[in-house]
Formats: sequence, C-alpha cells, structure tokens
Amino acid sequence: MGLRDTFNTALKEAMKARDQKRTGTLRLVLAALKDRDIAGRTEENRAGISDDEILSLLAKLIKSREDSIELYEKGGRPELAQAEREEIAVIREFMPKQMDEAEAKAAIAAAIAETGASAMKDMGKVMAALKERFAGKMDFAKASAAVKELLSAPK
Repeated sequence: MGLRDTFNTALKEAMKARDQKRTGTLRLVLAALKDRDIAGRTEENRAGISDDEILSLLAKLIKSREDSIELYEKGGRPELAQAEREEIAVIREFMPKQMDEAEAKAAIAAAIAETGASAMKDMGKVMAALKERFAGKMDFAKASAAVKELLSAPK
C-alpha cells in the first residue's frame, strides 16, 4: 500500500475515533498532497506524485511547523507551539526513521566518492544524489552544511 492510501486509511480511522487533532492534521497533509499533484500534472502524466516526493513533502511540512514553533515561542504563545508539535508527531508517524549523525556522515562521504565531487562546484551533484537515495530519511539542511564542510576542507 502506498503512502497516499496509508493517509486515506489513517484519516478514516481518525474520523471514526473522533480524534479531531489527528483528523485535522491528516486533512492538511492530504490537501498539500493534492496541491502538489495538481501542480505536477501534465498531459502525459495524470498520476499523482511518487512516494519519494510525498516523503519530501512531509519533510517540508515538518520544517515549516518547526519554524512556526520557534516563532510562537519567541512570541510567548506556548499553546500554539504545542499544537504545532502535536501536528509534527502525527506527520512523523508516516515517515521512515531518520538517519542519525554517524549514518548521515557515512552516506554523505559515500555520495561524494560516487559522484567524484572534489570542489564546491560539485555540491549540487552530491545533494541531488543524497535526495534521490535518502528522501525523508535525512535532514537535508544539516546534510548541506556537512557536504559544504567536506568539499571546502583542504585536501
């Protein structure tokens, strides 16, 4: 069963359980998914986005909620920050386990070796390879900093 079906099933279960917070979060995710499907639609491709693209979308949704949490805490609105944390918890249930720092560094080193990257101008190739293989499993903001550090280190 694909991620799209998993979301629809989870939404039905949340609605039956009358879990309003979970229902609302799942509806937000499905709406974002539908928006992405419509944006990616062409004459040749009427199918929705792939599971990898869905994982990337979920990561973006989590990132935007983390940014909101930071702003709410600075603004003295802990109740809104807590609501965002609850949404993040629901979204994370559908994502694969995140790589720890050691696994991420090993994956980055392997991607650099595979792409033959040797300078900052090759960073795009490395990041593309990482996104292709580890969508949803890696924090690409942290990965980008690590790639930059490795590529700019003196040889």
